[in-house]
Amino acid sequence: MKAKSLKFCSGSRASQAGALRRRVGDGSITRRAVDVIGWILPSAILALIPKCPMCLAAYAALWTGIGISVPAAVNLRLLLIVVCVISLVFLTARQTRRLIARPHVSLGT
Repeated sequence: MKAKSLKFCSGSRASQAGALRRRVGDGSITRRAVDVIGWILPSAILALIPKCPMCLAAYAALWTGIGISVPAAVNLRLLLIVVCVISLVFLTARQTRRLIARPHVSLGT
C-alpha cells in the first residue's frame, strides 16, 4: 500500500503559515473587526476606570447591585489595570511580529 504524503507537512514554515492564513481567512472582515475590538476594549476600560476606589465600588454597586468594600475595590482596580496593560502589550507584540514577518514586495523591476 502506498503511503500518501501530507501536503501540509512538506515545504517551508512560511508556506505552512500562508496555508493556515488562507484557511482561517486572515483578511476577512470578521477577523479585522475582532482585531479592532481587541484594541478598543482594553484601551476603553483603561481610560474609563475611576481613579478613586470608592467610585469604583459605587459603580459596581450601581451597575450590578453587588456591594464591594473599599479594599476589595482597590484590588479590583489594580487587577483591571494590570489585565488591560498586559493585553495591550500582548497586542502590540503580536502586531509588531506580524509587521516584521510580512513579506516585502519590491516595487521596481
